[in-house]
Amino acid sequence: MTPFPIQEMTLPVALSGTDVIGQAKTGTGKTLGFGLPLLERVTVPADVEAGRATPEQLTTSPQALVVVPTRELCTQVTNDLLTAGKVRNVRVLAIYGGRAYEPQVEALKKGVDVIVGTPGRLLDLAGQRKLDLSDVRALVLDEADEMLDLGFLPDVEKIMQFLPARRQTMLFSATMPGAVIGLARRYMTQPTHISATSPDDAGATVAATTQRVYRAHSMDKPEMVSRILQAEGRGLAMIFCRTKRTAADIADQLMQRGFAAGAVHGDLGQGAREQALRAFRNGKVDVLVCTDVAARGIDVEGVTHVINYQSPEDEKTYLHRIGRTGRAGATGTAVTLVDWDDIPRWQLIDKALNLGFPAPPETYSTSPHLFEELDIPAGTKGILPRADRTRAGLSAEQVEDLGETGGRGRRGAAPAATVVEERPARTRTPRQRRRTRGGLTSDDASAQVATDTAEGSTAPAVEDATEERAPRRRRRTRSAATATAEAAVPAPAEAPDAVEADDAAAKPRRRRTRPVKQAADATAAPEAKAKAVSAKASTVTEPAQAPAGEAEAKPRRRRSRATKTAQPEA
Repeated sequence: MTPFPIQEMTLPVALSGTDVIGQAKTGTGKTLGFGLPLLERVTVPADVEAGRATPEQLTTSPQALVVVPTRELCTQVTNDLLTAGKVRNVRVLAIYGGRAYEPQVEALKKGVDVIVGTPGRLLDLAGQRKLDLSDVRALVLDEADEMLDLGFLPDVEKIMQFLPARRQTMLFSATMPGAVIGLARRYMTQPTHISATSPDDAGATVAATTQRVYRAHSMDKPEMVSRILQAEGRGLAMIFCRTKRTAADIADQLMQRGFAAGAVHGDLGQGAREQALRAFRNGKVDVLVCTDVAARGIDVEGVTHVINYQSPEDEKTYLHRIGRTGRAGATGTAVTLVDWDDIPRWQLIDKALNLGFPAPPETYSTSPHLFEELDIPAGTKGILPRADRTRAGLSAEQVEDLGETGGRGRRGAAPAATVVEERPARTRTPRQRRRTRGGLTSDDASAQVATDTAEGSTAPAVEDATEERAPRRRRRTRSAATATAEAAVPAPAEAPDAVEADDAAAKPRRRRTRPVKQAADATAAPEAKAKAVSAKASTVTEPAQAPAGEAEAKPRRRRSRATKTAQPEA
């Protein structure tokens, strides 16, 4: 196995403990260029057993740190280091945002040899004193130019304050802006700058990647992409968009056209992003629509086509995008679709990289040169035939529960299980209680009538309490006012025979007391009936026996409602 130029030039210098600045094209093996020296500086129990180290050199704190700009790159570098250190059983842990804190903290307590992480989560754990970086012997900054573009360099400088002063520092990137060089001068000691290129690959891009640039209309781009994806010999394909909304929309359109597509962008939860990448690596999905978060360091074997659905921002982004194909000596095809409005932007990129496409040809989905240059079969339409839909699709890959944190939208995250509480069925009809005029319920009024009847009370207020409130029209009672005035004057006691005679001669008009009579007949004994008659006779008096002055001062007639309220008080 022949090493790549960056690996061949970097390994001897890095193994000696010298600080290194490595610059090479994307896809040329920079990960193992710093990964192998990093693993050699770590002391593990296997070294103690082999006699290469003493037990005192063992520690549970991390001995090496790799800082990367994106979560996807963090996962990939972790897997590469785990594969390279499998023989010595090196413990490698990935620390990045979007996941729960607890599993990462538990892994740190058990002991870790190498940490690969993003700046935000590393700084957070270090500030909480849950991550001890005092034993780090080697530091690697991977894709330093991307960290500069994302604004991570201040966080990286804060992380370096937790590291010991004596350490080995290695910085790797495909491009070296001035700010990255300034960072290297401040925090590195006499670094060796290594820029590795192949003798037959002098350009800025990899020679094994065929580049095609077309001027396309935005409304015709989905049809063009659908036909390009049906080219002869097409394997896995990655489609890059400039915005998150465009990436989600193109992924949905391709799935409607029959393609097994997945999306990776910032609006998705971490679980959905990793689900799409796993499905892409496993072959369940053969088209990955993504933003520039997947343009750095993602190494998937079998990617034959990269399509720039929208023109990149600058030449660095273009290099990293098309670097997802033609990796490790393989061949690939990079297609860029440029809008009319993006022509000035593209001309700057073409001039900076000396690509030779200053004026892309105007191209549509039916243009003959599109079919000829990309080996698209004649007669291909924008919908994938059902016979070619052999991929399992994104739904075949399960979403891992990562205990995601933060308040950002997780449009693609797995829906949480809904707990439905089982309620027992009703065993009876709910009781409906109605109010009466006096504020009592019908049940309370009935009980009150029975009590008053047993005690010998025939007050009209209790009688009316059992009536319903339905009729709104009220009738006046003629004898109500007379009974109220006469109730206040005590009558002299008379014999029972005289009372009966007077009652028969001048008997006042009586009100209807049907509910009272029914309750009295049902509850009162014969003795109670006689007592009630005696009480009534004592209160009813002939009008002629009343004093003359009282008759002249006869009260004004009122409504029965006010009279009923005053009678119980008398």
